[in-house]
Amino acid sequence: MIKIYHNPRCRKSREGLEIVEKSGKEFEIVYYLENTPSSSELKKIIELLNIKPEELVRKNEIIWKENYKGKNLSDREIIEALVNNPKLIERPIVINHNKAIIGRPPELIKTIL
Repeated sequence: MIKIYHNPRCRKSREGLEIVEKSGKEFEIVYYLENTPSSSELKKIIELLNIKPEELVRKNEIIWKENYKGKNLSDREIIEALVNNPKLIERPIVINHNKAIIGRPPELIKTIL
């Protein structure tokens, strides 16, 4: 089943959700700001995305700039920062079985549907 990690306040995330809806396939919405993924869930997502944890971080967020920017953080510390501050997680993330993508731009989502 398809899963989308969604923030309804984000235009790109809303556009991504629309693409998933139009696919006609069954999907689940995870409102990750309310249901924050655990560190083990984030590790799995990062693995599926085939990226480094730092690549999942929204680096223009004030939380990042004030608390983490310029620090030499381990992957574990970055994942913990994401768990503690889910607003830092890039969005939307779409997972389809063993494939995942960050929908930036949202049209990329079509490649895994």
